Amino acid sequence: MDKYRVAPNTKIKLSDWDPNDKSEFPISKSEGRKLLKSLNEELEALQELLFAEGKHKVLIVIQAMDTGGKDGTIRHVFEGVNPQGVKVKGFGVPNEEELAHDYLWRVHKHTPGSGEIVIFNRSHYEDVLVVRVHNYVPEERWSKRYDHIRAFEQMLADEGTTILKFYLHIDLDEQKERLQARLDEPEKNWKFNIGDLAERKLWDQYMDAFETALGKTSTDDAPWYVIPANRKWYRNLVISTIIIDALKKLNMQYPPAEEGLEDVVIE
Repeated sequence: MDKYRVAPNTKIKLSDWDPNDKSEFPISKSEGRKLLKSLNEELEALQELLFAEGKHKVLIVIQAMDTGGKDGTIRHVFEGVNPQGVKVKGFGVPNEEELAHDYLWRVHKHTPGSGEIVIFNRSHYEDVLVVRVHNYVPEERWSKRYDHIRAFEQMLADEGTTILKFYLHIDLDEQKERLQARLDEPEKNWKFNIGDLAERKLWDQYMDAFETALGKTSTDDAPWYVIPANRKWYRNLVISTIIIDALKKLNMQYPPAEEGLEDVVIE
């Protein structure tokens, strides 16, 4: 899956990445769904091992444009995992208390502890995306945040956190279809937000902001992956595979059993 990984300190153009790509899994949608089930089982076993060993920490960051598939990714990739060891934290508009602190304050307390996987649905990157596009703070401030973020994530990595960051890459046409579906399908009406249409008009500005963020903050220890996300089933397969590969590299082991268990008799 290295073809989707953003090299450190590079300038990228998202127009060079095909959101319809399916080259790593040249199979049908139905075959992809079957494969995902087996990947779910593998991820479930690895997550159970992570929790049992209690040594490693995993942080997964998911960013995307509106309708990009953040919720769906979490639901399908992590289907079946033990919720005791997996937490999801969504970051919306900061509240008054959060605004009174530095922008990383509300994030740090939700990073994973030993044995945990924590998934950020949106994240500290909103402070170089939405904040930049809408000019909520001067460029003099947000332009320094790339360095802050790199240092923050490096500290987490140095302290034993495995970090994986996924940008779910869709195009304008796909977003239009998904927004229309939210209008047309009654069970999806609750997802539709009129404000999304205003954000859609800022697509180019958001692409510029994402390109800068991905290029400046993808590092060896906290890599960004640009995930082709027009096909939801393909998106799920790629992300599942990357996470599974990362967990396998941790070489985890179950804790040793208590001594004397061979003499235990349960009556």
